[in-house]
Amino acid sequence: MRSLAQSVPGSLRRGPLLAIGFFLFAMIVAYKVSGYIINNDVTSLAFVGLTFVGGAIIVAMLNNWRNGVYFFLAWLLFEDLARKYLGNNMVIYFAKDFLVLVVYLSFFIAYRRKEKNLQVLRPPFFIVLLVFVWFGFLQMFNPGSTSIFFGILGMKLYFYYTPLFVIGYALIDSEVSLRRFFNINLVIMLAIIALGLIQSILGHTFLNPEVPADDIRQLSQTYREAPISGVIVYRPTSVFVSTGRFGDMLIVAWLMVFGFSGYLLLRQRRGRVFAFLALGITAAGCVMCASRGVFLWSIGSGLVGAAAFVWGAPWRQGEARRTFRTLQRAVLGVALAMLILFLTYPDALLNRLAVYSETLDPRSPASELMHRTRDYPLANFLAAFSSPNWAYGFGIGTVSLGGQYVARIFHVLPPTEGVESGYGNIILELGIGGLLLWFAMSGAVLFSAWKVVRKLKGSPWFPLGFMIFWYAFLLLIPFTFQGMQAYQDFVLNAYMWLLLGILFRLPKLAQAAQLAGGTAPEYHHGTR
Repeated sequence: MRSLAQSVPGSLRRGPLLAIGFFLFAMIVAYKVSGYIINNDVTSLAFVGLTFVGGAIIVAMLNNWRNGVYFFLAWLLFEDLARKYLGNNMVIYFAKDFLVLVVYLSFFIAYRRKEKNLQVLRPPFFIVLLVFVWFGFLQMFNPGSTSIFFGILGMKLYFYYTPLFVIGYALIDSEVSLRRFFNINLVIMLAIIALGLIQSILGHTFLNPEVPADDIRQLSQTYREAPISGVIVYRPTSVFVSTGRFGDMLIVAWLMVFGFSGYLLLRQRRGRVFAFLALGITAAGCVMCASRGVFLWSIGSGLVGAAAFVWGAPWRQGEARRTFRTLQRAVLGVALAMLILFLTYPDALLNRLAVYSETLDPRSPASELMHRTRDYPLANFLAAFSSPNWAYGFGIGTVSLGGQYVARIFHVLPPTEGVESGYGNIILELGIGGLLLWFAMSGAVLFSAWKVVRKLKGSPWFPLGFMIFWYAFLLLIPFTFQGMQAYQDFVLNAYMWLLLGILFRLPKLAQAAQLAGGTAPEYHHGTR
């Protein structure tokens, strides 16, 4: 057996002062923890545990930035669960921003050390993005703003995750890493969706604390009523604090699993069963979440994706039938999921379908389809021009998501109220010039992404590339038109920039497979 001295790390044995400091720190922590145990202070004990786990994760992230990306994404998806049970603590709320900063730092260290196989790409839309960043920075000092902290918040929400484009490009250096990325993320997302499905049946008492914080209680206990039949359905939140964030993650999961399934079915046999199950579970989650937006966008994205897959099918190679087989399996997976729901929980499924049909069907007397998708956001967009500052705005971040925390912590009031239109809020924050720059940035991002997608046409990577492009389009154009909450949702924002980096890497993977002689053999192997 090793002696006690040998079990102590070498750095502590070489540094007596450090060893003494470590011992004193351990004694203080032990004293504090014992007090929490005696007083049955579970919340404080949980914070201590999170602190130690977080410290270990940070060390691991600094040692390997690739692992850091997955740690960050896992925390991003489960952060709200900690907030639910620990009283909406702001330290937890901002932990993700610190974690992604560690990822940036670790990546930069690896880049400076010239890590093997580490490749970076400057985005083709870099100049337009840089102009927008500088404009946003100047808007931090807009005289209409009541606090510089609104500006700091706005810069974080608009631009803090944009470096994930470079991270995503460097992360995917082979098909193995590509499959690893999507498999890991989809496993985590499917677990969250499964919890949401259970919650949609059991109600808000499942996966929510008995006594939630005041600003979380209302978000976790929302219901929707069908105006004609009168049925009431619960809107699940799963691990998130609100049903809106759960719905946002469902959209990300649906687009990812739809594109990744197309890639797998065209490229290799391995992983197809998982993709089939993932399609069905995600589709069930999109139906049972009771969000009309998620329901419509998932159906619309499926139809657009199907049409795009047919257009981008490898017709010249005589393998277009595999695209149709992919779509058939997708339809079968969704249909099977709906059948299982109908056989097990018919009332829960039919009640949600009643909500959708009564409020979205144009033939229904209670239909809100045109009002919610066009008239309401358009009216709010035009309402932004009634503000006296519509030409130059009140400053970045003044009507952004999370502004209530700035107001609470720093005891300042926002200079104006926002509108329920993302474009309208951009005008209120950045003025008409900011909206024009938003269109310029969005156009540059989408144009350059579409050029990459066209290069992938006829290859197994096309379905995945197209769905990433489609995701960026949805988030930058229609989602933002309806409300700025979508782009400023940290899950949607982080995944968009990360996936865009992966998109620009796909042609390199396709080229490497072709040079290695692996594309055609493996592709035909799947048809046997």
